Parts: sequence; structure tokens; C-alpha cells
Amino acid sequence: MARRRSADYEAKRKRILEVAAPLFARHGYDRTSLAMIGAAAGVAKSLVYHYYRDKNEVLADLLRSHLQELVATVEAAAAADARPPERRLLDMAVALLERYRDADAQHQVQIAHLKLLPDPTREELLNLERRLVRLFTDALVEAVPGIAGDRRHLKPLVMSLFGMLNWAFLWFREDGPLDRRSYAELATRLVLDGARAIAAERTRTTKPALVQTAS
Repeated sequence: MARRRSADYEAKRKRILEVAAPLFARHGYDRTSLAMIGAAAGVAKSLVYHYYRDKNEVLADLLRSHLQELVATVEAAAAADARPPERRLLDMAVALLERYRDADAQHQVQIAHLKLLPDPTREELLNLERRLVRLFTDALVEAVPGIAGDRRHLKPLVMSLFGMLNWAFLWFREDGPLDRRSYAELATRLVLDGARAIAAERTRTTKPALVQTAS
């Protein structure tokens, strides 16, 4: 008969992940031990083993939880309604940057340590990252239809937006001149303006060819 989980099982597991994130971010994966994680969580190392077989599982669960939260947040912001497409994209960027609040450690661990996980687990987590990219790609195309199918520029535009949002933790200050919403909207408008300029240029360069073909 399988052992029943205690009523506070999930709370304790969540606590382990909460303390593991800043430890991995500060000391690196290799120099962080399960004993350190247990001490930070206020539990014995042996109790950590009750929840996780090894450090790999802690890292995987930490990143899985973080990425799932990001995807759920952006999906909710992207839900279809009467908003103009540009407003939907802006809201998605704001929601993502808000979700990063108090999650700098998780974000740093994602950037630095996801590659350390075994292939099947890494692919699972990369698929969550790809889901985020797809959500923003679809939203940008909806906001600027002229950029659809532009294999040269579409991905760089989307990844530029992610770059501005993902690396903001290096310099952004809550007491700075812009709050999170204002900065997320600024970054998104920069990408939108770039996408519109590229789409307009594509239209200008293809029209002569279409006219010549028609004649």
C-alpha cells in the first residue's frame, strides 16, 4: 500500500523550491548541495530526500513550476476578447514582466542551468519556452499582419521583445523612473514600431513586382 502524503506535503515541497532558487542563482548548481537547500528550508537533508531523489529533480521541478506559471500567465493575458490586437500584445508583455516580480532567482536559474538537465527533461522545459515564443509570435502577427511569413524578421522581432523583458532584472529598479507596466509597454511599442516599418517596406518592395506580373 502506497504511503499517504501528509496534508502539508505540497507546502513543504514548494518551500524547498523557493529556497533552492536563490541558492542555485547565488552559488551555481554545482556548488549547491541538498544539505544547503534543507538548511535554508529549515528541514533536515533526509527530509529533502522525502520529496526529491536528487538535486537534478529539484532543479527540474523548480524550472517546470516557473515556466508553467509563465505560460499560464501569458495564456490568460492572450485570451481572445474585444481588445485590439495591439492592446492584447501589450497586456501579454505587462503580464509576463509582472510575473517576473520577485522571481529574479528563478529566472537566472532558467537562463544558466536549464542546459544541465538530461535530454528528456530539458526538451520538456524547452517546449514550455517555445510555447511562450509562439504565443508572442501569434500576437505580434495579429497586431501587424504584414509581418506574417517574414522568415527573416519575425523571429528576431519576437526574441528582441523577450530580450528586453527577460534581461530587465539586471538593471530594473522598482523605484526607478518607469514602473513595470510602463517599461513593458515601452519595450513592446519599440518592437511594434519596428514590425510596422518592416511590413511597410515589404509592401513597397513587392508592389512593383506584382504590377509587372499583372501586366
